[in-house]
Amino acid sequence: MDDIVIVGAGIGGLTLGLALHAARIPCRIFESAAEIRPVGVGINLLPHATRELAALGLEPALARTAIATEDATFFNRFGQLIYSEPLGRAAGYAHPQFSIHRGDLQMILRDAFVARAGADRLLTGRHCLGVEQSEAGVSVHFSDSSGDVRQSTVNGRAAIACDGINSAIRKQFFPGEGEPRYSGVNMWRGVTRWKPMLSGASMVRAGWLSHGKMVIYPIRPAGEDGLQLVNWVAEIETANYRKRDWAGAGEIEDFISAFAGWHFDWLDVPAFVRAADHVLEFPMVDQDPLPRWSFGLITLLGDAAHPMVPRGSNGAGQAILDARALTSALLEHANPVAALAAYEKQRLEATTRIVLTNRTNPPDAILREVFERTGDRPFGKVEDVISRDELVALSEGYKKIAGYSRDALRG
Repeated sequence: MDDIVIVGAGIGGLTLGLALHAARIPCRIFESAAEIRPVGVGINLLPHATRELAALGLEPALARTAIATEDATFFNRFGQLIYSEPLGRAAGYAHPQFSIHRGDLQMILRDAFVARAGADRLLTGRHCLGVEQSEAGVSVHFSDSSGDVRQSTVNGRAAIACDGINSAIRKQFFPGEGEPRYSGVNMWRGVTRWKPMLSGASMVRAGWLSHGKMVIYPIRPAGEDGLQLVNWVAEIETANYRKRDWAGAGEIEDFISAFAGWHFDWLDVPAFVRAADHVLEFPMVDQDPLPRWSFGLITLLGDAAHPMVPRGSNGAGQAILDARALTSALLEHANPVAALAAYEKQRLEATTRIVLTNRTNPPDAILREVFERTGDRPFGKVEDVISRDELVALSEGYKKIAGYSRDALRG
């Protein structure tokens, strides 16, 4: 009954479990899937997130598996360089920026939690149906599959919904929320084994959404064959899209024509995409920010609290920051109701700003500015289109809103 009940063993849930265990706060994690497997594609961990993971002793494991990203580069669809800046430790941060396969990160978190807290603290095949609370604590109801028949009830001190964008607990408190907000942009995602490009640790953004945009970055070091595992995302404005399913299969022929002419001296994009191990299709969606997350002894965390469009390399990072803030609040407040309220007060407004900024002015707004100012034509000199100061301001402005400017992390 003293356990914190964590619903969901994704990035947020596992990080919270590790943080609570380190703080000697008993917890158990309940995961809907029958088995936690390394699925997904690439994600980025910005320095504010890697700082928290380093504090949990995970940086060596991450460094062995991930790419320490060194630079961000922006190109138009003609392959002309618009802007480049260093990232992570190369930019003077105390902690790196890691590009990593989502499955690799989840396995690192899972293995660390099981090793430290014990295998009996992570239970799979538990699909959350809902939660009730009383003065005595919470009762979380589960089925043993995706069905709706109650099979078991777990009691605890408080319940934390880390069950993602389709959170059952979020739906319990906001049943009339409706479908996700579609941004007008559809995404196709994949991973390709390819020789290192540019610095070998570059995050590339190129093109623009109306005609086709790509985000490309390596997520595993090169093997004996000299090839890295490279993540890519194709983004195109489109009226038609499938219902969100981050594991839904995609077809290359549905989007490759937008990139048919992308033959750069550093990458043949069509050949690169066609060499993918597999392709996923996913609409770029989010939800309007909620007015509250915490309801007595129950609160939301990560994508269950603030799903955001993936345009700022920031989704997983914000879940990690949520976990740190919630753990700190539980240490500071003996009353869990007060702790959950304090956590919400610290994190809700901050993440709301990021959700809304990701819709309008994320880092790739640099590409939009050049696209609009040139009329989607090649330029002579980029300085004739946009000044260096403007480019820096766009980049630094997002870092401040997202909480990972150098000044913020030094503080």
